[in-house]
Amino acid sequence: METKKIPTAVYAEMTPNPSVMKFVADRMLINGGEQVQYTSKESVGDSSPLADELFNFPFVTQVFVSANFVSVTKDDSLGWEMIVQQLREYIREWLTENEVAVAFVPESAVVTPENFTPPTAPSANQPQLSAEDIIPSEFDAQIKQLLDDFVRPAVEQDGGAIDFMAYKEGTVYVTMRGACSGCPSSMQTLKGGIENLLKTHIEQVEEVVAYEG
Repeated sequence: METKKIPTAVYAEMTPNPSVMKFVADRMLINGGEQVQYTSKESVGDSSPLADELFNFPFVTQVFVSANFVSVTKDDSLGWEMIVQQLREYIREWLTENEVAVAFVPESAVVTPENFTPPTAPSANQPQLSAEDIIPSEFDAQIKQLLDDFVRPAVEQDGGAIDFMAYKEGTVYVTMRGACSGCPSSMQTLKGGIENLLKTHIEQVEEVVAYEG
């Protein structure tokens, strides 16, 4: 019996990160406000049939899924002008034949204060976050709300995500995922936008430090 196809449209959209292309569908690819980033085929498991298929392309290095889009990070072996149409059509065709793009979000793929392993600080001049620093503060709820209301929509528009990790002694720690991870303009955006936003609303905030999620 022939499987009934799901009419689906997909378009490709450039992001500020030259290594990442955003593919937008006309239907949701993941439940609710969930987001998930995969950094290898092995990290996918049974979580996302779509991500598992995308990693079969040798140039794909990361896959990020949020709302109705998937952001694909590639290596330097090929330019987007050579592969974007092929990849867009592949994703569109896959979505017409498969209803579920992300079956579930594995706990290991969710960036939270509980499972976050602090890497080396982005800059020697920036304070380092340790596991002991990730404790609740009186400003957490307000910071999260500001990020959700004013930052998340714009970041998602660019194919990425930002996650609040901790506040300690005037410093807000966040992680950047999707197109924001490794993006040349991310730090400029962070300092010029997010940091000023938080400073304006919370006088105790002095700076923002970002890690790649």
